[in-house]
Amino acid sequence: MREVPANPGQPLGERLFNNADSFAQAFDEAWRLHERQQPDHGLPREHKLALILETLAEHPFRRSEPELAAQVASFRLRLLGL
Repeated sequence: MREVPANPGQPLGERLFNNADSFAQAFDEAWRLHERQQPDHGLPREHKLALILETLAEHPFRRSEPELAAQVASFRLRLLGL
């Protein structure tokens, strides 16, 4: 597994990896952050999904496997009951 730090010097727990698990964690965090910051956004699920995927465009896994990353995101939403 290849580690790709988002910023050099970041704590290990905040580094990004080029794998589905790292992407899933980043996706969950981005989804929840959006909910906290904009609870009344009114976006349909599909539009919010596209927005969150765009915010994660620089994640190593999203860059290398964009279609698989979208599938991981949809799977996470099903797991979270969203």
